[in-house]
Amino acid sequence: MTNTEIFDKLRDAIVNQNVAGTPELCKEALASGIPALDIITKGLSVGMKIVGDKFEAAEIFLPQIMMSGKAMSNAMEVLTPELEKNKKEGEEAGLAITFVAEGDIHDIGHRLVTTMLGANGFQIFDLGVDVLNETVVEEAAKHKGKKVLLVGSALMTTSMLGQKDLMDRLREENLRDDVKCMFGGAPVSDKWITEIGADATAENAAEAAKVALEVMK
Repeated sequence: MTNTEIFDKLRDAIVNQNVAGTPELCKEALASGIPALDIITKGLSVGMKIVGDKFEAAEIFLPQIMMSGKAMSNAMEVLTPELEKNKKEGEEAGLAITFVAEGDIHDIGHRLVTTMLGANGFQIFDLGVDVLNETVVEEAAKHKGKKVLLVGSALMTTSMLGQKDLMDRLREENLRDDVKCMFGGAPVSDKWITEIGADATAENAAEAAKVALEVMK
């Protein structure tokens, strides 16, 4: 079986909510010599993008999203140890405080980005989902003086709007110059990042890790 065929199987496993079969497919891909990062970016993440597009088009609904998310989680249980083995050594890239915005519990992309940041040398403080901006600001204040990156995600437009409030709060608390701010999620765009005065966004988890490293230089 070619790598392309393996990636297609991984993609389809996510799209078809193959919760039980996805981990075995990941093991087979690893056994064939495909790096864990490629399994994620060229197979699983492609499937999650399709799932997200179908959800936006109302072709599937929350139960299907959750099952695809479970399939992704099961896959990451197999792949995360492999990513850790290849974790970049040397000076840490910085401290990444990751979270999903208040009012939002969609954590599939959040968990994947958090994993990828950890694999690329970031120390991780994962605040979880449905996180108050006040909590994010308090956590950032605890690490004042360090290299800190705030990484927030929002799947819904309503929760995305809280990102502007977070930026305002950071300025009010005189913390804005001490942190870099990166936001992602389906409704987030480069225009929005510029509008609220944040530093960066990315289209997927693999790109997020690369952008994060650039932002922290």
